[in-house]
Amino acid sequence: MTTRRALIVEDNREIAALVKLHLRDVQCEADIAADGKRGLELASGHRYDLVVLDLMLPGMDGLAVCREIRTLPGYVPILMLTAKSTELDRVLGLEMGADDYLVKPFSVRELQARVRALFRRVEALSSTAGTTSADETLERGALRIETGKRRVSIGGDEVVLTAREFDLLLHFARHPGQVFNRARLLDQVWGYNHEGYEHTVNSHINRLRAKIERDPSAPEYILTVWGVGYKFSDRLDTGDGSAAVVGGLTAKGP
Repeated sequence: MTTRRALIVEDNREIAALVKLHLRDVQCEADIAADGKRGLELASGHRYDLVVLDLMLPGMDGLAVCREIRTLPGYVPILMLTAKSTELDRVLGLEMGADDYLVKPFSVRELQARVRALFRRVEALSSTAGTTSADETLERGALRIETGKRRVSIGGDEVVLTAREFDLLLHFARHPGQVFNRARLLDQVWGYNHEGYEHTVNSHINRLRAKIERDPSAPEYILTVWGVGYKFSDRLDTGDGSAAVVGGLTAKGP
């Protein structure tokens, strides 16, 4: 069985050692960083399969570390580990890019179950990616999405998105006209259902609209279906017909 590698960013030595010990039971070895700055240095210089990140850290807190990790190339699941349990703290963690949230004190079984779920999520994404070309390009109106490069542009101008914003936009663009409620988007884009955090979807969509729409108050791409959820427009003009992805190239219909 393949051994994965995790980064534990936790200033409590006993908790860090405990997490490292029990990650071995799920075939995952770990490095430990005792502060946020060191954790970010390790995350920037090494390839990890998981980051277990404490919220309250000396120097650079967990939210700042999470935000910076999400600007790095490549995707790594982040499990936020903290003594804070208020809804605001959980929402902030998820909106900064964390994939899951575990509150101290936690049981070893729950830790391992959540880690296994995150690994299954990554494996599922990798399997899906393997069925499409690395050079797949989607064109919707003036919007262009290059999946292999994870690059988005509007009318030729590049748009800088976070990893989660890109995943959300790509999910919409691959299913034009299909309506998704917030719970379903959480399940399919965030990995599984973060029940009670539907407003996280709202925040990400608002940020996406601010970056890709000419007028976010009158969106052309990501539309609101009142009382239901959101959909990606299926009425976009592609210049000479509707765009379709064929063999990794963008083909335009008649």
